[in-house]
Amino acid sequence: MPLEHNSSTHPLIPPTTEDQKVDWLRLLRSRRVGISTFYRLMGEYGSAATALDHLPEIARAAGVENYAVCPEGVVQAELTAARQHSAQLLCRGDDNYPASLAELDDAPPLLWAIGAVETLTKPMIALVGARNASSLGTRMARSLAGGLAEAGFVIVSGMARGVDTAAHLAALDAATVAVLGGGVDVIYPAENTALAQDIVTKGGVRLSEQPMGLHPQARHFPARNRIISGLAKAVVVVEAAAKSGSLITARAALDQGRDVMAVPGHPFDARAGGCNMLLRDGARLVRNAEDVIEALAPIAEPAPELPLAPPPQPRSLAQTARLHQDILNRLGPSPVGEDQLIRDLGATSRAVSPALTDLEMEGRVHRHPGGLVSRVS
Repeated sequence: MPLEHNSSTHPLIPPTTEDQKVDWLRLLRSRRVGISTFYRLMGEYGSAATALDHLPEIARAAGVENYAVCPEGVVQAELTAARQHSAQLLCRGDDNYPASLAELDDAPPLLWAIGAVETLTKPMIALVGARNASSLGTRMARSLAGGLAEAGFVIVSGMARGVDTAAHLAALDAATVAVLGGGVDVIYPAENTALAQDIVTKGGVRLSEQPMGLHPQARHFPARNRIISGLAKAVVVVEAAAKSGSLITARAALDQGRDVMAVPGHPFDARAGGCNMLLRDGARLVRNAEDVIEALAPIAEPAPELPLAPPPQPRSLAQTARLHQDILNRLGPSPVGEDQLIRDLGATSRAVSPALTDLEMEGRVHRHPGGLVSRVS
């Protein structure tokens, strides 16, 4: 089968049967199938089952011998684990899939959720910040989260130590959403085991795009961060160093068209360096929950349900392979800025970012704090 061929424009239809869900999971869990590849294959072949039939042939044409799709037994084991943990599978296009996330080109095709999924239909604000937060930082996070929750917003964060934990705790009684870097059933850090359970029992949700049972690694968190920002109408950075995961979340928010806000800090405090940089570059200054509410007043009322945005126009497999190779040719073991890479390629962030995510998930590219990337040797 030639790599160059005209792509079809099959609409993305969420699975309605158990067999179709298995096919979606098998396709997404298959080696070398990242998010953009998943959507492209669905657009070209119309169904996950047909795409799975063609995958070995596509791999051979790309020079990959002895390719095997994800075995059905692996997916059945994941579904069994999901039932044991009362996890629900949310597919892009489902009524209960978060509408704001569905707008994104690189929206996860599948999400595992534990908890009250109806919470995902409410307006959300992300609060993120340092894991080694100061006493003042955690106090600020609690104040902001409590005030915003009282005003009707759902607080989204990553359940990490420090600012994330403080934000979730302050918003527990009003429901909060925790987006995890590993499987939705894997609690990290372990010290937040009680918090993870409280999030679910008090009407919140734990959410992840990763397979059940997956223990998180550093490379999983940048992908996790884009979900945190994608769920929210705005990202508030409470405390963050100049090179930190929180700034990756802020950068993802800007790429997604979300508002970015930051709490100022003392110039001599390294934990405030990232926030002060964001403010220097035009982020809105936040002193209290009222500042956030004022900035987002037009969206404070429940928004009308948004239609599902169509998947991005698919590129051919050959075009994607060339882009992947161009990225790898530009990268070396020394980290460079993603923005610089995009400029060097003469491409757009819309094209390069999903390709980087694919390469990262294949283990060929490593993301570093501060928006830096390098090639894995």
